[in-house]
Amino acid sequence: MAAETFTFTISKGRAVEFYYRAENNDPANSALVVIPMATLGSEAQGQTLDSLAAVESDGNFSEQTGGGWGRTVLESSQLASFPSPDDSNHRYAIQVPEIVHATPDTSNDLQGFLIGFDYDTTAGTDSNILPVTAHAVTVTANDVDVVINVGDFFRAS
Repeated sequence: MAAETFTFTISKGRAVEFYYRAENNDPANSALVVIPMATLGSEAQGQTLDSLAAVESDGNFSEQTGGGWGRTVLESSQLASFPSPDDSNHRYAIQVPEIVHATPDTSNDLQGFLIGFDYDTTAGTDSNILPVTAHAVTVTANDVDVVINVGDFFRAS
């Protein structure tokens, strides 16, 4: 199956809460984490994966760690104030800021990226990170800056 954008089952109905908690340091040292993915499986393949450790051990998903790619930790200071509901359109949308990856090396391409919620960034384990959303985007790395502008990373309606 081709890569697709989806919300992991463990985070359905909770993505807005996770943003709120990261933006308000609840608990202290919590954050959203943006993870570049060399391979990004489908929603059907990711349904039962309840931690980043489970995602990483699944053969349909692999993190891109080579060639200048790396995780971006978004703590409260990088996140915008918690948004109000969009009552005109009957939805709730949350966004992450633009992320720049400086000149990823050729042949270190992406199929997408994940956004996860880490309850404690000081613990340092992928078992603590809950996968929230997967975003399919093809990036062919060619030694130029890559700007990831997610816009609404989650929209509940």
